[in-house]
Amino acid sequence: MRNHPRNAARDFDLAGFIAAIDGVPVIDNPGEVRLKSKDYSWFSPILKDILRDKNADVVVCPRNEEDVLRIARAAVRHRVPITARGGGTGNYGQATPLNGGAVIDMTALNAIQWVKPGKVRVQAGIKLIDIDNEVRKSGWELRMHPSTKRMATVGGFVAGGSGGVGSVNHGYLRELGNVLGARVVTFDDEPRIVELRDTDTLTINHAFGTTGIITELEMPLAAAWPWFDVIIAVDDFANAVRIGHQLALADGLVKKLVTPMAWPIPSYFTHFKSEFPRDRSCVIAMIAEPSLSPLKSLVAAEGGEITYCVPSEEGPDSRPLYECTWNHTTLHALKFDRKITYLQSLYPAERLEAAIAEIRALFQDELMPHLEFIRYNGRVQVSGLHLIRYTSAARVKEIFAMHEARGVMIADPHVFTLEDGTRHRGTDADQLSFKRKVDPYGLLNPGKMRGFTPA
Repeated sequence: MRNHPRNAARDFDLAGFIAAIDGVPVIDNPGEVRLKSKDYSWFSPILKDILRDKNADVVVCPRNEEDVLRIARAAVRHRVPITARGGGTGNYGQATPLNGGAVIDMTALNAIQWVKPGKVRVQAGIKLIDIDNEVRKSGWELRMHPSTKRMATVGGFVAGGSGGVGSVNHGYLRELGNVLGARVVTFDDEPRIVELRDTDTLTINHAFGTTGIITELEMPLAAAWPWFDVIIAVDDFANAVRIGHQLALADGLVKKLVTPMAWPIPSYFTHFKSEFPRDRSCVIAMIAEPSLSPLKSLVAAEGGEITYCVPSEEGPDSRPLYECTWNHTTLHALKFDRKITYLQSLYPAERLEAAIAEIRALFQDELMPHLEFIRYNGRVQVSGLHLIRYTSAARVKEIFAMHEARGVMIADPHVFTLEDGTRHRGTDADQLSFKRKVDPYGLLNPGKMRGFTPA
């Protein structure tokens, strides 16, 4: 163990903290610490520059909930900042500490506590793919997951995500019933475990770990289906939007993903290169096997062409098509052009197709359309994760303003604070008041909740 002197500039006693948690695994190798201090915030050239030199001092690796409590007590006593980390697949610097201290790697807490009809109780560090593999044995599956399902943990998804594959049916994570319960360790004078239920779980939902360390989650399940990955090719993007909209509205068709994209985005998906016809827009979808026949009728009526239709596979040697959607799309594009970034938006439901066409005409080649159909406030709507050819931070702000002037809401992915980035993806809970109760000294991911002032 390296000698860690007191960091007077940041006013915490790292050496005292490490001594107080003796027996809990600690990583202090600079390379490993730096790696565990980063996520995918480099998708944003703005965040990449801001967070470039931000790292923890150490990484602590609790083996169970009692270790988490020990870490909490030691952190409060020695005023050490703590930043929670799961799979590190977030995009906004959620897992990057701004003030040093310790990253708490939760991945060893990976047990399934129980599976019951329609719900599952798990530890927060378990990967989403491992949950699905287990619950499918009894005919269930997770309602939704990010495109990083094979890497992301359930705790990281709830604390740092907002929706994903399955949101076309179940909306965002913050919708009532999408998180049933949470077990959380507090960082007040006497750290303790609290159990949150139903609407109270919103206090930790998409809070970047600023309102407690999640140790367990109770999640709802949906009936499992044999899913097929489908690519629908069309001649123009407006037709892709129309097919996607009809599919999202078709209550009789069982689907889990509806993703229209304009060319050249499909050209970035090298694994499926032969399945995406050149210069054509597309709709990527996940469709339940019984719905494939009516889907073909819908597509034929609109002049589309199904170029790919195979059972969805998630094995180590496979590539599920959902890994071309949501923010995986940006990852694929960046492999070809490091000057690409993205935005997050929500289109008005009452004039959805017209608003999409207006935005596309406004920006031409500067913006490459990528849409995800979702349910939001009980209605079928569209979230935009468009790719942008990046020139400057000032131009990004202009693009956002031009969207909002036309009634398209923006959730800014180029900021690391909750208040500035969430917008329509935020929760209705009073997370600020809850943080004052459970983290009065502001030790949990400090700097990420702009409105909080520590005691």
